[in-house]
Amino acid sequence: MAQISLTFPDGNKRSFDAGVTPAEVAASIAPSLAKAAISAQVNGQHWDLQWPILSDATVSINTMKDDGPALELIRHDCAHIMARAVQEIWPDVKVTIGPVRDYGWFYDFDRAEPFTPEDLGQIEARMKQIINARDPVRTEVWDRARARKYYEDQGEPYKIELLDRIPADQDIRMYWHGNWQDLCRGPHFQHTGQVPADAFKLTHVAGAYWLGDSSRPMLQRIYGLAFKNREDLKAHMHMLEEAAKRDHRKLGREMGLFHMQEEAPGQVFWHPNGWTIYTTLQDYMRRRQRADGYVEVNTPQVVNRKLWEASGHWENYRENMFIVEVDEEGAKDKVINALKPMNCPCHVQIFNQGIKSYRDLPLRIAEFGSCARYEPSGALHGIMRVRGFTQDDAHIFCTLDQVEAESQKFIEFLARIYADLGFDKWRIKLSTRPEKRVGSEEMWDRMEAAMANAVTAAGHAYEIFPGEGAFYAPKLEFVLTDAIGRDWQCGTLQLDPNLPERLDAAYIGEDGARHRPFMLHRAVLGSFERFIGILIENHAGKLPFWLAPRQVVVASIVSDADPFVEEVTAALVAAGVRAEADLRNEKINYKVREHSVGKVPAILAVGMKEVEERTVSVRRLGETRTETMSLEAAVAEFGRLALPPDMG
Repeated sequence: MAQISLTFPDGNKRSFDAGVTPAEVAASIAPSLAKAAISAQVNGQHWDLQWPILSDATVSINTMKDDGPALELIRHDCAHIMARAVQEIWPDVKVTIGPVRDYGWFYDFDRAEPFTPEDLGQIEARMKQIINARDPVRTEVWDRARARKYYEDQGEPYKIELLDRIPADQDIRMYWHGNWQDLCRGPHFQHTGQVPADAFKLTHVAGAYWLGDSSRPMLQRIYGLAFKNREDLKAHMHMLEEAAKRDHRKLGREMGLFHMQEEAPGQVFWHPNGWTIYTTLQDYMRRRQRADGYVEVNTPQVVNRKLWEASGHWENYRENMFIVEVDEEGAKDKVINALKPMNCPCHVQIFNQGIKSYRDLPLRIAEFGSCARYEPSGALHGIMRVRGFTQDDAHIFCTLDQVEAESQKFIEFLARIYADLGFDKWRIKLSTRPEKRVGSEEMWDRMEAAMANAVTAAGHAYEIFPGEGAFYAPKLEFVLTDAIGRDWQCGTLQLDPNLPERLDAAYIGEDGARHRPFMLHRAVLGSFERFIGILIENHAGKLPFWLAPRQVVVASIVSDADPFVEEVTAALVAAGVRAEADLRNEKINYKVREHSVGKVPAILAVGMKEVEERTVSVRRLGETRTETMSLEAAVAEFGRLALPPDMG
């Protein structure tokens, strides 16, 4: 039998018969490893222990200590075990697909009756029985005709359609969990008992069209969560409970920030309190950008299709663009425009006005650009996922030699802003050259080195995401971790030699010849709408004092104190504090409770004792104790707290 050479993580090589499985490889190393093995990595691919290895390869054996592979198998096997449980309880249900997703999985079913919460409990109980049975998992490769006949006999039309979608050059892999079968690429565990029985939870049911096509049948999608142990599941469930409390849509109502309505889907109606946050944040960003050498511009929102064709967006992004057709006077055909989905082509137009010299570079052009992108209605989510938004967008025009320094400068700029906004935990992802790309290998080497060196010079680490860059250049992505551990990708830095070429941007070099600039597309917040939603949820509505829309409420305890309440309020306003008086004929406890729900950082209670002593009784948000302060001390302290970080 032919021999193959397998290379192990320590660099050692061993010969095996071609067709050896990872399970056999693990057994040849040590009985303990064979017992602990759950899967393998073969040439970097996740590999089932039952799959044969036919040629020379690098191999490593995975155990439950390897989080990535272990969680993938747990969640993938849970999807199959759930589908088996559903069909064992309700044999007439048709199964479709059940992929792994963040923290869990889902599986789509065709069932006449809707699943109820009680049904989910019944399914969970049956899943635990299947897990405890430790049924073997096996896999075979079948020819297409045999698989089709099998699913025809089983009455599974969705599996037949999935079978027809598998490319002709790919194997048809069949998996059995006990006696229950599914069409699947794998890999999977070796028996159902390897799934932790106390570390999964079915969460909810939602509707989903078959293959995402609204013209196809509506299915029922059951979602589940799964982890390596019960403690991790409990921690995640607690995070979900905390996330529900922090939901920006709920807090937005309580704080009177914004609303959405069906007449303007995916667009925000900002109320005075919400617009105060928006403009305060925008003013802060404007000052930061100006201090960092940016010039601010403003470009049209409606732009003729000719520019979008030249930039490449018409061909590659049209489905996400809002088209505007206009009957221009005297024109034979309608003029076709589009609401801009991004600002970059317009910024190149500004760069192209007049002659630019190498002495003008780097040129940093910023815009709070209002953009519009079509998002399916089902994808819209409060102010986090919208159709109309404003970016804190900027483009840096520079030479290739300037890319590293400009990238470092931007990373340091971004770090200051995130710290000011209360985000201390964030990481950087470096996305490198994809398989399909343009440009020489030498150019890619230079571009990737420039961005990697910039991150290091700025004092940060980075994680490489191979092949995830744009087809023309690498990029950096900045991922925030919020107060309850969720990740949010907000900032970006995309190197781009492509758009200047397409739109004929040029500068005059030191040699007197025309040269193409490089562009750095950059954003810190991403969009104001989404970032404000993240801010609200990160701080649970208790925004930093300088960002809070209502910073201080001065509330009267008795009506005789009203004149002093108005004096205190006026003094605070004069000191730059967003303060308001509450003179309503309500009990002070009612006022405190109402303003606490509205997340007002400080409530100053004023009764006759305070009037006589010219003091205020201060109650801060989240605290039960009160503090007595003189009027002068209160005005000084809250005036100081009201200053934005760049002005304090």
